[in-house]
Amino acid sequence: MKSFLLIAFLIISGNLFSQHLIEPNEDCIYSFKTKNGKTMMLAKDKNDQYIIYRFGTNAHIDFEFPQTKDSTSWSQFSYNYYFRGGGYQNAGLDIDNLIFENKGYQYIVFSSYSAGEKKNDEHFSIGIIITDKKSENKTIIKGRNNTEVGNLQGFRTNEMIKINQEGGLEDDSGSM
Repeated sequence: MKSFLLIAFLIISGNLFSQHLIEPNEDCIYSFKTKNGKTMMLAKDKNDQYIIYRFGTNAHIDFEFPQTKDSTSWSQFSYNYYFRGGGYQNAGLDIDNLIFENKGYQYIVFSSYSAGEKKNDEHFSIGIIITDKKSENKTIIKGRNNTEVGNLQGFRTNEMIKINQEGGLEDDSGSM
């Protein structure tokens, strides 16, 4: 009986103190694993009360933004994109960026597709670009394409996040 109570206590306390990249009341908007095994998770409350960015693992969240989960979270993000259809005949492009700033750093979650200029010359990349606003030094965290869930394109029409077409578009080369 004592061992049963101990096991039950450990399970309950583990669940209380464990971190989750996505909570039961949230839906995944966009997610991918990085080359070093971490996960980038962009989630929203199922009732659209907030949006949240998390980076880490289910065992340990390295970074979460914003700190408060309320309706003001939507205004802390912006989005820009560029789309040029037409496949390789038109060197088609589709670039999507979700942007936020925190403590002197700009974060850009990006997804980019290029059809290339020749058949079978396409390129797809996902990741996070972190820029130190003072020094302009950039760190690029590349995502693994085969781990992508969801997409950023829904922000083109959702009206909850400001579309900012005046900012530069970024991909894994650092600029576009």
